[in-house]
Parts: sequence; structure tokens; C-alpha cells
Amino acid sequence: MIETLLLNFLFLILPIIIYLVFFEDKHHSFNRWMFSFLATLSMVLCMSHPIHLQLGFIFDLRYIPFFIIALYSGHKFVFPLFIVLNLYRFYIGGEGTLNSFLTSTIIFLFVPLLNKMFLTFKPKNRLIFSAGIITVFMGIYLTLLSLYFDALNSEFIMLSIYAVTTHAALMGIIVILIEKIILNIRNRERYISSERLNVVSELSASVSHEIRNPLTVTSGFLQLLGKSKTIGAEEKRYLDLSLQELKRAEKIVSDYLSFAKPQSENMVYSNLEEEAEYTKNLIIPYAAMHQVEVHYSFHNTLKTSYDRNQLQQCFINLFKNSIEAMKPKGGKLSITFTELKNNIIITIKDSGVGMTSDEINRLGKPYFSTKEEGTGLGMLMVYSTINKVKGTIHVQSEKGKGTTFIITIPT
Repeated sequence: MIETLLLNFLFLILPIIIYLVFFEDKHHSFNRWMFSFLATLSMVLCMSHPIHLQLGFIFDLRYIPFFIIALYSGHKFVFPLFIVLNLYRFYIGGEGTLNSFLTSTIIFLFVPLLNKMFLTFKPKNRLIFSAGIITVFMGIYLTLLSLYFDALNSEFIMLSIYAVTTHAALMGIIVILIEKIILNIRNRERYISSERLNVVSELSASVSHEIRNPLTVTSGFLQLLGKSKTIGAEEKRYLDLSLQELKRAEKIVSDYLSFAKPQSENMVYSNLEEEAEYTKNLIIPYAAMHQVEVHYSFHNTLKTSYDRNQLQQCFINLFKNSIEAMKPKGGKLSITFTELKNNIIITIKDSGVGMTSDEINRLGKPYFSTKEEGTGLGMLMVYSTINKVKGTIHVQSEKGKGTTFIITIPT
């Protein structure tokens, strides 16, 4: 029995090992489908090698991979496991087939609720919730199974104890492993992002100043040349185009200058109200031009240290992006500043085009933009600024339903 149990444990951790070795660096949606496939394989292997008890009963661990996908990935990704589980169980046959179908169907119906609740929990609570929920459903399964017996004996009670404790323990181990992997991935991404932003900050300060000087001189000479009466209309058009491109180049340089380290003369210790009011008033005319209604609320007393100019530019970039995401029909932009424990919470919500999960994961990376004319430097500057005040950015979005940026700044 111990050998079979260890073999089943190997089947359960096999998807995690394969994922870490081969698929960890793939894009998000591909990973979820691949992990769902690997969990299906794990479930079939567990059903093919059930645990035989000396009492004469047998049971398997099929519901552990089923629950893992249900809790972490949701309804869409657990559906293949639901189909395969029941088809393979009908193929195996024997008593308990109908019981298995009823139990898996009950779980499947509750998946949307369980998934939504589970993802709101912190890692420790996820562990408790997952072990508790599989214990509850194993209790339902064993209760349905007990209906096949006229009277319950000690052997069935022992089977119930073995089944419930094994499922709860192994479920807990698998969740711990998954949460550790998620934590390591997030820490690695945070470290890489921090290093990238630091490099950009160092380079931008030194390079941008050197580039801006020749741009300014060139622009000045072109403007003087444009006033000359000896050039024709065609040459004048070329000069206008050149000046437009120089202005665009200067804008890119200005964006790079935003990544420079905070300047001591700009540092303040405040609750962000002045910066919030200033950027809100600055963006309202732009919002009105695009039929966007702005809702603003400020309720924060917590103070922190920051570079005023950089944080103002950060807010302007976020507000402007939200407004442009609602082109051409317009919509509503909600801006709220609140406090929670020792954190300043900034929420920016729009009713724009929204983003896919892959687009969300690429936000803040150089030269990635959801706008055709965008350079991606604006969002890179946003992430750089929030990183400097040791804050975090959480993005919630759905295609066609808008986007919400939740910025948390510790004090």
C-alpha cells in the first residue's frame, strides 16, 4: 500500500516537475492549458493505479488534480478533466461509477464559486481552504458510497479515515509546492523588473541630456531656415516635417529623463493630495475632449516621501492612457485615493477597451504598448516611479470591459 501511495504521489507532482522544466517561461494562457493537460494525465494515472487496502477496499487520488485545476484555473480549464474523469471511470466500470459521476458533477457545478473565493485568499488561507474543501467533498463521496451498504462496519470507517486524511495531506503538500513556485516566479519577475528599471534610470539620465542639446540646436537652426524667403514651398514642407520629427524625438528624450533618479530638490513628504489635485485638474480638459466623465475622490491622511515631478508625470501617464483607452465613444474614469492600514491605495478605473492577460503581463516592459503610436515608455516610467517608492501595481482588466489599476504605496 505504501509503495502504491508513493507512486500516486509521484503522479501528482509530475505535472509540477514537467511544468518547471519545460513550460515555466511560456506565456500565461499556454501555461494554464498545458498544466490542465498534465493534470488530466496525472488523474488518469492515479485512476489506473488505485491504492489497495488490506481491508479489501480500493480508492484513488483522482480528485486532487481535479481540485487543483478547479481552484487555480477555473471552470473552463477543469472541464476537460471532468469529461476524461467520467469517461475513464465508466470504462473501468464496477460499483461506484454512478457515485463518482454524481460527486464530480457536484464539484464541477461549484467550481466558479470555489475558484472565485480561492483566488482572493492569501497563500496560507489557500492551503487551509484547499485541504478543507477536499475533506468536505470526500465526505460527500463517502456518504454516497455508504448507501450501497446495509450497515456500516469498522472496515468502512477505517477506509473513510484513510481516504480523507490521505487526500487532505497530499492536497496540502501540492498546494504548498504550487504556492512556493508562484512566489518564486513573482520574486524573480520583481527582481528582473527592478534591475531593468535601475539600468534604464542610470542610462536615461546620462544619455538623454547629451541627446537633447544637439536636438535643440538643430531645431533652432531649422526654424531660422524656415523664415528664409529664398526657399520654395517644397523645401518649406520638408522643413516642417523635419521639425515635427524633432519634436517627437524631444518627447521621447523627455520620457527617458523621467526615469532618472529622484532629485533632492523635488523630494517632498506629503499625502499626495496636491499632486493628485494638480494632475486631475490638468487632465480634465483632455478628458472632456474625448467625452470622458471624470469621477475623483481623495480620502488619505498617510504621508510618504517621493519625487513630486516624477509622481505627477506617473499620474498623468496613467490618466491619459485610461482616457485614450475609451476612444472614440468616451466613458467614465474613476480616480480614488484611499488608505488601508499603512498603505496608500490609488485606484484608477476606466470603461475602455480592456486588455488580455498576456497584455497585462507585458505592461511596463520597454517598447510594449497597446496603442499603435505608443512607445511603451510611458508605462515603463509609471512602473519605474512606483518601484522607487517601494510600491506595487496590480492590474485588473477584461477585453471590452475596461481596466483597473490598483497602486499600493507603503508609508
